Amino acid sequence: MPNAREIKERIGSIEATRKITNAMYLISSTKLRKAKKELADTEPYFYTLQTTIERLIRHSPEVEHIFLKDIDEIPEDKRKKGLIIVTADKGLAGAYNHNILKMADEWLATPGEHTLFVIGEVGRVYFEGKGIPIDTHFRYTAQDPSLNRGRRIISNITEKYLAGELDTIDIVYTRMVNSMVTEAESRRLLPVDRKKILANIPKEFLGGEEITMEPSIKAVFDRVIPNYLVGFVFGALVESFCSEQNARMSAMQNANDNAADMLRELSIEYNRVRQGAITQEITEVVAGARSQQNKQE
Repeated sequence: MPNAREIKERIGSIEATRKITNAMYLISSTKLRKAKKELADTEPYFYTLQTTIERLIRHSPEVEHIFLKDIDEIPEDKRKKGLIIVTADKGLAGAYNHNILKMADEWLATPGEHTLFVIGEVGRVYFEGKGIPIDTHFRYTAQDPSLNRGRRIISNITEKYLAGELDTIDIVYTRMVNSMVTEAESRRLLPVDRKKILANIPKEFLGGEEITMEPSIKAVFDRVIPNYLVGFVFGALVESFCSEQNARMSAMQNANDNAADMLRELSIEYNRVRQGAITQEITEVVAGARSQQNKQE
């Protein structure tokens, strides 16, 4: 059994750690509120862009465009696939990074030629440690998502798509279902899934409205879809950042609760050891007094 001094030192160590985890909880809480506000301020514009794309496809279901190409003709094992992976720059966030990396590993196990675009230090370290090549690592983005960084990321990858270096572009990120629940999600960015959009539109509504596109429908798609992709990537970065802070808050709260439980148990043990030591000292004093009394008699 440890002595009172060892228990006291352990209590001090746990209290010091709890101060750190509590500070991390408060920092994550502040960052989460700021990121949520930023996302709420920009969501309406990009939701409008998404609705506009659906409206354009509904009006011109047969239009040919590189952003809407049909990849079914390409054998799956010949497809050149790109994946954007959004991880954090550090751990201590529960299963946040694990869920994303697990989904990325499943994607890598599918047939085809794979190209990785990684956001976050955790993802970079993970794939480099496994010897998996990374095409581009976007630094300093996971902890500070911005519209400009979202535009830089998707512009870089879209250029490879337009050059024929990629047939598909997917993104794996963490979506906030609500303020308490998050889940890892995979979405196809390019080509835009025309079949899925048309499947959700009743046939009687296809081409049912008159829209004039200037200078051409191709020029409209050239402008609208890249802007939508920028918005989606930015939204994915912010949602991932919010999810990371949410996960870290939860992990730090669990750490604080565990620390409180440990301190309670150690306090009881410390009091028991201290009481035992006092009892022993009293016993020794009494025994000594009796011994002296017996000698005098």
